[in-house]
Amino acid sequence: MEKMRAKKALGQNFLVDESVLDRIVACVAPTEEDSILEVGPGRGALTKRLAASGARFLAIEWDRDLLPLLNTQFQGAPNVEIGHGDILRVDLEKLLTDRNPGGKWKVAANLPYNISSQVLFRFLECNALFERLVLMLQKEVGDRLTAPPNCKEYGALTVLLRLHFDIRREFIVRPGAFRPVPKVDSAVLSFTPLAAPRVEVGDERLFSRLVKGAFNQRRKTLLNSLRSAGLDEGDGFLQEALTRSGIDGGRRGETLSLEEFAALSRELQVEK
Repeated sequence: MEKMRAKKALGQNFLVDESVLDRIVACVAPTEEDSILEVGPGRGALTKRLAASGARFLAIEWDRDLLPLLNTQFQGAPNVEIGHGDILRVDLEKLLTDRNPGGKWKVAANLPYNISSQVLFRFLECNALFERLVLMLQKEVGDRLTAPPNCKEYGALTVLLRLHFDIRREFIVRPGAFRPVPKVDSAVLSFTPLAAPRVEVGDERLFSRLVKGAFNQRRKTLLNSLRSAGLDEGDGFLQEALTRSGIDGGRRGETLSLEEFAALSRELQVEK
């Protein structure tokens, strides 16, 4: 089989370690009743293992040069669809609901380091469509997603994803498992969507704006960060909301728990 070279510009690092591939499959636990989305199948090493379950399988690849290889490899597999697209731009909700109306999807992906956070936000937007996500990320990103408050790894992505997912680090993957060999460790994480948000936040768009504003300028106090984010309507509105929430505006955003962000979000939606 022809071997395509990884493209540095696309952040490609192909997973070649058989034992790691098998562990990822075990995390996904595919069955023939499943619908599975793979983002960035690359040369198809993981695709082959997952599709062997008989599941309805959709693989989305951005690199056009890999499509002939993938199409040839899976041309005899009626349950496999290979598609071309940019996961950051496709209408993900339509793509999945058209193929499995009313059903849930499992997701498997080895995400390029340079777009992993953006892809996570896309999955967050469609969280109700998923049964389980198994994602390989740069270990640094994985550390952020599982970080507790009041540490440098804790950030907006941590809070926003935790609202809708249980997140678990499954295992670490060393650089030697890839070709070409990256300079950093990776981590495989599983994401299990919650039946309902972990806490009540009210308007989720405002909640997202609040959380992102709190972390946008980490050296500033929470009060000043939120003012800079345009969340103060004047006449002491923001300070009053902080007081009613029991939160000191002199703290920094990274010290707030999900529950505290939720409480403040609700108070910001209370009419004056």
